[in-house]
Amino acid sequence: MITGLHHVSMKCGSPEALLRVKTFYVDLLGFQTVREWPEGLMLRCGSALLEIFTNGEGSREKGALRHIALAADDVDAIAARVQAAGYEVFLGPKELLIPSEPPLSARIAFCRGPLGEEIEFFRER
Repeated sequence: MITGLHHVSMKCGSPEALLRVKTFYVDLLGFQTVREWPEGLMLRCGSALLEIFTNGEGSREKGALRHIALAADDVDAIAARVQAAGYEVFLGPKELLIPSEPPLSARIAFCRGPLGEEIEFFRER
């Protein structure tokens, strides 16, 4: 039985890129470092982990995984903080209504992270 999402894994190509990732996710977004080793680190966000390795060139191609969505208390504030830190906020903040059954109302914004990954900040209404 599946009990939840354990982690999302990303690769970067250098220790310098790993430092940018750590600065973005830990210092800017407030993730906690769970473990760290010379070729990577594991960061906690709520009940899930983000795992980053330096043992690869990384990939700039989009596959089936489109973005990482992070639950946020204040989408506008986090988008402003990310943008002030020099990262591209390429969508939002804006209201979204998904015409599902039942309907889903949310406040969202999207940015690009230090490895070019797309990150959505999401607050369900």
